[in-house]
Amino acid sequence: MTLNDYQNISAKTAIYKDKDKLLYTALGLAGEAGEIANKVKKIIRDKDFTGNAVDSLNHEEKYALIKELGDVLWYVSAIAHDLGFSLSHVADINVGKLQSRKERGVLQGSGDTR
Repeated sequence: MTLNDYQNISAKTAIYKDKDKLLYTALGLAGEAGEIANKVKKIIRDKDFTGNAVDSLNHEEKYALIKELGDVLWYVSAIAHDLGFSLSHVADINVGKLQSRKERGVLQGSGDTR
């Protein structure tokens, strides 16, 4: 499935008022990202990590995180759709930004305009 295929399918499940679409989707995205962070926090709390934390996760823990990432993807897709952009376009813009930062040696650091 391509990003645009996903966006077209997921757009059919978007149920929110037109006047609230940006607020609803932005808050939903923040909430789902928070759910991922909370799951990771609990994994860190409950496990003794040695080496790579990802390698220490069992299948159920990974699957729980993947399901939440799917919810994040849904909200990212909805926001892009409501703004009139395809997910492929969003990905292209992001790759271009990252490549530019890499070429300029500013991948690390902070700020939107680095």
